[in-house]
Parts: sequence; C-alpha cells; structure tokens
Amino acid sequence: MEQRTIIFGDVHGMSVELKALVETVAPTSSDTLVFVGDLVDKGPESAETVRMVREMSERFNVVVVEGNHEEKHKRFRKHVANASGVADTMKGAEEMKMITEGLEPEDVAFMDSFVPFHKVADHNVLVVHAGITGDMAEFPATVEDVQAMSNKKRKSFFKVLRTRFVNAETGKFVSLGENTEADPFWADVYDGRFGHVVFGHEPFMDGVQQFPHATGVDTGAVFGGSLTAMVLDGDERTFVSVPSRGKFCKQFGE
Repeated sequence: MEQRTIIFGDVHGMSVELKALVETVAPTSSDTLVFVGDLVDKGPESAETVRMVREMSERFNVVVVEGNHEEKHKRFRKHVANASGVADTMKGAEEMKMITEGLEPEDVAFMDSFVPFHKVADHNVLVVHAGITGDMAEFPATVEDVQAMSNKKRKSFFKVLRTRFVNAETGKFVSLGENTEADPFWADVYDGRFGHVVFGHEPFMDGVQQFPHATGVDTGAVFGGSLTAMVLDGDERTFVSVPSRGKFCKQFGE
C-alpha cells in the first residue's frame, strides 16, 4: 500500500466533524496526517479537538502546522505564566482561559510541538497555515532554520500564519480590514516559487478553492460549511468533506 498524505483544513474545535472525516478517509499506519492549523477557538470543542489529534499522533504519523490561533494561545499561556496581567487584555481572553483550563499538560506540550510549515517533498507541496507574501524571496529549508533566524527575520517569516492580502505593487503583507480592492488575495498572484502551497486560514464556503499554484482547504466548518481533507495518493489529489452540524461563529464582516 502506498503512503498517502492527508491534509486537514481548519478544525476550529469541531471535533464531531473531525471524527467523521477521519473515519471517512480511514488512515493507516503508512499514511501521514497533516493539519493546517487552527485546531482551536470559535467552535464548541477546542480542548477535545487538541486531545483527539494528540491521541491520533500516538497511532499515526501526525504533523500539525501552527495556526495563528495556536500562536495566540502560546502568547496567552506565556503571559499567564509571567503573571503580567497582559493575558486578561488580549482579545478572546475569556475563551482562551476556558480552553486552557480544559487542556491536560500533555495537550499543552503537544501544542508547543506544532511546526511553522511542512513540506511534502514527493509532491512539491508546501503546507502553511495562511499564505505567502509576494516579497518573500526565500523559504527556509527546514523548521530548524526558522529557529536560527534573527528575531526580526523570524517575525517577518511568521506572516505565513496570517497572510491573506498583499500589496499589488510591493507584494507586502496587508492586514485584514486594511486591505483595499486594489490588494489581491495572495494565492491569486503567487507564482509557485516555493512549490504548490496548501493552506487554511481563509474560509471558502463554496468548497475547496484551487489556484494556479495553491489550494485552500479551509471550507468553513465552524461557520456552517464543511470540514475538508486533501488526499495526496501517488499522482492523484482528491478531496473528502463532511458537512458541519451547524454554525458556531460569525465570519469577519458579518
């Protein structure tokens, strides 16, 4: 049996849908399961979702790419540990506190092991949470290379957790809400310089979105859409989705 790489879109605490999707794709011990990040927040079962994926990692080869929500939780836990009072001022502090209280120490350690990206060399696929800015001239070869970066360079690199729109002229990151009609969605103008990018972060309610050099697999489960996995099997790319049981969060701008 050939090894498959199964890439899951943003779960956002939708553990019921994740269980159904995993049962549908039926992974084996030879498969690699990759999550694009944002296991937590917005949905009803964030802590349970982290625990489910952690337990899956004990049976399968699991890679979790850190999403902006995991990165935010990491900062929240750091501020709590420092007793600085900053944690209480963070957006979503109450939800993060509730989720953190539901996590076991093993779950927190698991979240701390999430990686900033994952490469599927056999398919020339790069998995990131959000996107690639047009001004990114090079991409680190390994996860360890990210840790070796200077603080300034690492901060710039971690825009891969948040990129949606880029400046049409410079390719630089544009924050959500500050974008104009002239600023394209990054995947519309990405030229494939780092391989085919599979990403989440941006919910596509009409289903998987395929661009010339990228594929968006966040199909908005927490917004009432569906939860999707991209299956790389030999030369084939297929998609499997399960419907959401309901809408648990409003989208940006609603």
